[in-house]
Amino acid sequence: MKIAIIGYSGSGKSTLASFLGQHYNCDVLHLDKIHFTSNWQERTIDEMANDISRFMLQSDWIIEGNYSTCLYEERMREADCIIYFSFNRFNCLSRVFRRYLKYRGHTRPSMAEDCNEKFDFEFMKWILLDGRSNKYVKQYKAVIKKYPDKTIVIKNQKQLNHYMKQVN
Repeated sequence: MKIAIIGYSGSGKSTLASFLGQHYNCDVLHLDKIHFTSNWQERTIDEMANDISRFMLQSDWIIEGNYSTCLYEERMREADCIIYFSFNRFNCLSRVFRRYLKYRGHTRPSMAEDCNEKFDFEFMKWILLDGRSNKYVKQYKAVIKKYPDKTIVIKNQKQLNHYMKQVN
């Protein structure tokens, strides 16, 4: 099984990817983990694309994250299932703040080493505004339109809980 998980920051993509990875005994690639190196330094698109390409050679995979400049269409096309998280912005902000409280001063498992959890104005602005620009909304809608038979849209925690119970 090949699963692509996309959607808004703070909606629960990493948590679901880890859950599904354990459930299906399948490797998970958290794109944040390969986008950054220590202390939030960004890697090049080519470096990321090389890592993603190698990972996608596996017969089963779960890739979590957006990064539309890095083999996005290839990931969507090859995925057997696309899970799109469409939680509202305030719910995502609340979830990110709780995540910050949990991991403050530490690196969470789905992040590159030495990238301690942060909650700053720039990230808040991304969650509330920039990450929901027309460009991203159109991108998500295009995936749903192009792959309706293999896309699952999850809009809230209740739907996420229901999905996770179905998987078990």
